[in-house]
Amino acid sequence: MSNTDKAKPQADDKGLSNLLGISKQTTDKIIANDEVLTSLIALGQGDKLRQFDDTFSVAGEFINTAGKVAMVLSNNLHQPANIGIYTPNSDKPIEVTDPSQPCAFVIGNLSLDSEWYAVKSLAEGIELYRQLTSQGLSVTILVSINPFHFNNMVKHFAEVKQVIVTATIDKKDELTQPLLGVNVKAIITTFDLLLSFDNYQTLDDILSDPDTIIKDLLAEAWEKLGDIADQHTKATPYPVEAWGKDGQVLREALTAIIYHAQVPPAMAGQCMLGALATTIQQYINAPYALGNKFMPASLFLLTEAESGGGKSRTVDFTHKELFSYQNDKRKEYRTLLDEWLAQKASTPKKDLELWLLENPKPKQTILLVKSGTIQGFLDNMLIGNTTDIAWSTAEAALFLSGHSLTSDTAKSNISQICDIWSSGSFDRLLSPRYDTIEQNSMNGVRFILDLQGQPPVIAPALNDEAMNGQGLLPRFLFAFPDNMNGKIVYNTDERLDAKPEQDPRLQAYWQRCRTLLDPIADSVDRDNEGNIIRFNMPFKDRQARKALANYQTDKESQLYKGGQLEKYASYARRLHENASRIASILAYFDGRRFITAEDIHRASKLTDYSISERMRYTDKPQAGDNDAQKLISWLVNYCNRQSIKCLAYSTAQSKVTPKHLRQKHNFELIAEVLESEGYIKIITNGRARTIQVRPELLEAR
Repeated sequence: MSNTDKAKPQADDKGLSNLLGISKQTTDKIIANDEVLTSLIALGQGDKLRQFDDTFSVAGEFINTAGKVAMVLSNNLHQPANIGIYTPNSDKPIEVTDPSQPCAFVIGNLSLDSEWYAVKSLAEGIELYRQLTSQGLSVTILVSINPFHFNNMVKHFAEVKQVIVTATIDKKDELTQPLLGVNVKAIITTFDLLLSFDNYQTLDDILSDPDTIIKDLLAEAWEKLGDIADQHTKATPYPVEAWGKDGQVLREALTAIIYHAQVPPAMAGQCMLGALATTIQQYINAPYALGNKFMPASLFLLTEAESGGGKSRTVDFTHKELFSYQNDKRKEYRTLLDEWLAQKASTPKKDLELWLLENPKPKQTILLVKSGTIQGFLDNMLIGNTTDIAWSTAEAALFLSGHSLTSDTAKSNISQICDIWSSGSFDRLLSPRYDTIEQNSMNGVRFILDLQGQPPVIAPALNDEAMNGQGLLPRFLFAFPDNMNGKIVYNTDERLDAKPEQDPRLQAYWQRCRTLLDPIADSVDRDNEGNIIRFNMPFKDRQARKALANYQTDKESQLYKGGQLEKYASYARRLHENASRIASILAYFDGRRFITAEDIHRASKLTDYSISERMRYTDKPQAGDNDAQKLISWLVNYCNRQSIKCLAYSTAQSKVTPKHLRQKHNFELIAEVLESEGYIKIITNGRARTIQVRPELLEAR
């Protein structure tokens, strides 16, 4: 055996057994004169110490250990694995008999219920244990007797449980870099942890300090998590700037609604468009680019969202004044109707016919409803019950899958709806049984469709030949935002204390809506019968008119073969009309009676968003996860069921479902995608390959 070997002899099982057989004794003289030993005994760690009376044999070699103390070092199973030979009252380093064995002097009991801290010296470990246990914390301290083997020791114990290491910020890289990818939590502080304890700070104080950094070194070893969703399924970024600048009423209202309802911007924007169009369509018409012809300011809106996606929460904010106004009008109507019925009952029969001519039955003001049928709306328009109305529903199936659009008369109904959108008029040839309806055509009506539906309802509709071919869907403004699942927060103090009804941003929006619903007498022109005369919104100047003409021309230029809008010609040719309508609504809300070029630019951002969303839907929309999403989902579920973090590559390939992923080419290609996006690691060891799943994906389930 060489001199080096003699200096650091290898401890065999027999030598370690011999040591453990020595009685647990330490002389008072040794303890009294050594601070480290005294401290360990005081902390209840005396059973891990042995006193040598004479030389000690390790692997057949005798070591001069007289008057020294053996420290029993443990492995991660809390089994004796090594010996540290300590010379009391000396600066000599502790000699580890077998440096190749990963082990630590354990202060505590290595319980899985405790927090495991790793340190490089006995003095630091003793003081850290004292401080943390005095704060009522359950901790175990792992002391690396040989500081040069600290990283190996930490990795060894981290196989069982997360290990905590600490360092000051100036030494953080020195500590963390060698341990990246290990199940370690690093607490990085401005000041030394023990120094902070001496200054009467607790661990909670230190962890809550904004300058304290906590790193999960296992997670940080992975690349940034990528996106494995199909690109065409990503929601188009919503142009919130279309609603004006910060500080303007509509932009501030949109921001407030997004916050309070906790919905995507597109959801809030669509609902606001629905509310504004419902309020304003009765007052104005929107111009064509020529400037001498006008169209209704009505909108058709279609928003995709799952059940519970936030439509109702959002509408409560956007339509608040509409609901309040309609309730007031409903009460007013009931009063007028009761009075009319009383007068009718008291009128002699001989005078009743003349009285009815002079006193027609009161009509109820209805601006929006949540349910109905197309025939019902058309009939009420024909008999004069309503001229301006919106159908706003979170159940798009009532319209898209209703009898009116699936029956033998579907094409006729679609044609009439398109006519109302385009010109505010329609013709309807009625059956002779409709003897109570004298008219078969109607002019000057306005109709808004504000629909929200779930994917199984919307997808078939977007592929419906009649709805596309006859131009119904091309008149819609679309939004298919990503859902907010897992992102909604309820329990923060900020959320608990939020009072949306007192939010000045919403109050300003609601006040303006109420003013529009109940305008002062001279702000709106009326005919002799008191009906509103709609105002034809003009362009402010030639620049504004040219902005709309430029937009119309730009979309037309994209219809050539191979152009971006080639397959969406019927949609593209309606974009400028919707842009003019939105611009007119935004201008009127702001109190202006003309449209500027800026209004057109803002409105075109919303129509461009709509066509981008429509184009995300292919002829046959893909529902559900793609293959990469299916594979990672299977891997995560399998690992969770088996309580493992990695599995054999061959096991995954042979067991994965759906079965088409088991084909060698498919599996290798998709596994490569998942690895490149940071979802898994494929580790090769000789001929064996292992798949390691990203840790936080397992923790999230």
